[in-house]
Amino acid sequence: MKKFLLFTFILLSISPLLALAQKQTITGTVTDAANSTPMPGVSVHIKGSNLGTSTNAKGVFSISAAATDELVISYTGYKTLTVAISGRTKIDITLVSDIAQLNEVVLIGTRSAGRVKLETAVPVDIVNVGKAASVTGRMDITDILNYSAPSFNYNKQSGSDGADHVELGTLRGLGPDQTLVLVNGKRRHSTAFVSVFGTRGRGNSGVDLSSIPTASIDRIEILRDGASAQYGSDAIAGVINLVLKKTTGVFNANVGYSGYYDPAFNSGKSVVASQYPHGGAIDGNGITIDANYGLALGKNGGFINLTGDYAKNGKTFRQTHDTTTSNPKALPINPYRRANGDGSAESGTFFFNHESPLAGTRTTLYSFGGYSYKASDDYAFTRNFSGRPERFPTDNSGNIIPVSGIIFNTPDGESYYNPIIRTHNTDIAVAVGAKGTLGDAWDWDLSNNIGNNKFHFFGYKTFNASLGADKTTFDDGGSEFLQNTSNLNINKHFGNVMQGLNLGFGGEYRYERYKIFSGEEGSYKNYDPTGVKAAGSQGFPGYQPSDVVNAHRSVEGVYVDLEGDITKKWLVDFANRYEHYSDFGSNFNTKLATRYKITDNFNIRGSLGTGFRAPSLQQINYSSTFTNVQGTVISEVKIAPNYSPITKAAGIPNLKQEKSKNAGLGFTFKPLPELSFTVDGYYIKVTDRVVLSGQFSADDDTLDPTFTDALKNLHVSSAQFFANAVNTTNKGLDVVIEYNKTIGANRFRLLFTGNFQTMKIDKVNYPPILGTTPALRETFLSEREKKFILASAPPQKLSLNPEYGRKNFTVGARFTYFGKVTLDGYGDGTTLTPTVPTDDGSAQLPDQYVYSGKVVSDLYFAYKVAKSVRLSIGADNIFNVHPDLAYVKGAKGYAFNNEPSGPFDAVQMGQNGRRFFARVGFTF
Repeated sequence: MKKFLLFTFILLSISPLLALAQKQTITGTVTDAANSTPMPGVSVHIKGSNLGTSTNAKGVFSISAAATDELVISYTGYKTLTVAISGRTKIDITLVSDIAQLNEVVLIGTRSAGRVKLETAVPVDIVNVGKAASVTGRMDITDILNYSAPSFNYNKQSGSDGADHVELGTLRGLGPDQTLVLVNGKRRHSTAFVSVFGTRGRGNSGVDLSSIPTASIDRIEILRDGASAQYGSDAIAGVINLVLKKTTGVFNANVGYSGYYDPAFNSGKSVVASQYPHGGAIDGNGITIDANYGLALGKNGGFINLTGDYAKNGKTFRQTHDTTTSNPKALPINPYRRANGDGSAESGTFFFNHESPLAGTRTTLYSFGGYSYKASDDYAFTRNFSGRPERFPTDNSGNIIPVSGIIFNTPDGESYYNPIIRTHNTDIAVAVGAKGTLGDAWDWDLSNNIGNNKFHFFGYKTFNASLGADKTTFDDGGSEFLQNTSNLNINKHFGNVMQGLNLGFGGEYRYERYKIFSGEEGSYKNYDPTGVKAAGSQGFPGYQPSDVVNAHRSVEGVYVDLEGDITKKWLVDFANRYEHYSDFGSNFNTKLATRYKITDNFNIRGSLGTGFRAPSLQQINYSSTFTNVQGTVISEVKIAPNYSPITKAAGIPNLKQEKSKNAGLGFTFKPLPELSFTVDGYYIKVTDRVVLSGQFSADDDTLDPTFTDALKNLHVSSAQFFANAVNTTNKGLDVVIEYNKTIGANRFRLLFTGNFQTMKIDKVNYPPILGTTPALRETFLSEREKKFILASAPPQKLSLNPEYGRKNFTVGARFTYFGKVTLDGYGDGTTLTPTVPTDDGSAQLPDQYVYSGKVVSDLYFAYKVAKSVRLSIGADNIFNVHPDLAYVKGAKGYAFNNEPSGPFDAVQMGQNGRRFFARVGFTF
């Protein structure tokens, strides 16, 4: 009896514990604290175990747990909660957004709900555009990113025809068209312009970021890793995603001014200022005005965010001041490009971003897009009467017909004029779509995105000498590119598979059209029956009827993307993509990326993949013709499209896709909440890169007669081509160190970014007909052109940005180091590789320009004057640092033998020197 009573007592004592240990079903709903809406895809797991689930489309979860367990509820961008069950069977959760974490969440490179940037499998930079733009005089996104992202590079062109008017940047030393640009995750169309004359990235197109107003952008995400398997063509170097603003009820406006003060190289300060046009002591004056406002729509969280901006900047004029031969900082008079500097531009843009959730459904309608117009005006190379009189309007006796305001006379008796190239760049894009959730949290997104760019050339203050002196303006024609992209993306998160698995798949259909339209007859025709006078608009000859193109193609693609948390520490992402192009065939790419958490604050990550870039319609179909006069023989120089009989006679095959192999390895480390490190190495091998060849002459008897006969039969004196000509390898390392700390009213910030990279040309793929001799191989792709390919990025680019703030005041500085770059000049034409004679005629020297590494220092101050008013002032390049002068020591007679025929090439920090700025912002 005693044993029975003891057993009964023990059983009664432990029964409550057994009841607590027994598992039961816990249900609940997770909602957003801000608007009480259900939150699908929220992670719910039992603390200390591998058991977990996620909420469905209605924010509801169900999990089996013991009464004594604790639930951990987490979602990217929200504060994580730990909740004790305490015997309950129904627990409703409200999550509060974590703004600090939300600012670090990236949407690019992952098809899940987003991850904090330090926990992604590949490196992603986040650029706060509004903050970056408020403390600099740099006016467009491309220039801002050049000083904000470690491996983004941009060289401002000058004396490069249309390239002076379009800002095209690059990632990791590759071409402008080897980076994919997205807006709100949707593919952005490229510009119709093709870089062909005197420019970096020759033979490339790309996306003109300046067509999107800075004030419309919430942030920019830069994925520094090959992503063709995820997003398709062009993503060899990486992806840039511009995320538009969604704010409502707040009006923001900014007014800014900037101007260059460069006493070292302003043309007006030269001892021979009468030889050059110039502006005032402060030139390149620019103003920017922008405004942004968002309206709430309906009662379900809908909005429309509107942005407009206007910008205008003036020309700059840069020459050396001294002409003394013995002065190392002096150069001779520059007769080749007297108006050397940046062009002027005036632009206006309007953009919108809209979402409207449909009441009573799980569907949201959305749209975004906008319109931009930019009118640019820039000087071409100078026409000097003593050098080329046939380019001037003359009377029957050969005397210049004077034209006031166009033809000028110098004190030493020279007559010259500077043709002006004007462009009208018109851009329009609209995306519409719907997204929502079906069934058990199957997310879908269906959209159509159409964009069109028109790039129109005009000649101004110039002549067609064969036409006379009366006509000084010309319509030179131009090009137009349209892209329409339709896609369907489907996503599903499985919270009960491993530690979470995200399945993404979908399809895309893209239609592209490229046009070239001819200029007016006077822009290209020769009206001189003797052939003595030069034909066409000087500066930029018009597109001829034989150049007219109307080409199109279609692209179909499908993809699958799996992103799984194998364990709490190990993330794996795997993607495959297949695309078919109607004009060249199919392509398949794959990518594997992974991240492993060694500790809670130290991750290692890496990726392997293949990539591709389809040859653009612009490269396949570009055609340009200009007239060449030799004696009384009139002939044409032709950039022949890929399908031309000339191209086929030269043995150039049909253009095919560029292919790449990418690898990356790095780590992230956050030893303190305020301090983070990211270090990522990369390897990118690209085969069959598309480049523009040199010019081959019909009179070259070393060429195959079949080719030269084809040129002569078509009255073409010289021709050049686009070809899959180059294999390259890029190796590099990106480093980002960031520190943010607030102590009372004091704010401390320190940001270091660095890119170390090398590129080599592994092979040049010479066509059999055009590569039979060393001279022909040099013509096809010269050593000079190779150096331009290698100089897309400096070998080192380092930036340090310390900033201190207290209450309403902020002061900061940026120190940016651009590493050494070496370029070649044109040479004197007497040797296979470019060389020039010394001034005393004793030797030939390599025509090589070495631009040593230099630091550009910026300083800025910002002050919140009132609750709604803030002011920032400062100087970019405050110490007025310039690139080294472009000449060979001992051969100053061949100075200006470079791309822009100016004192500097388009390298590093540009040629304009110090720029002051002031900016006033308003918020209501």
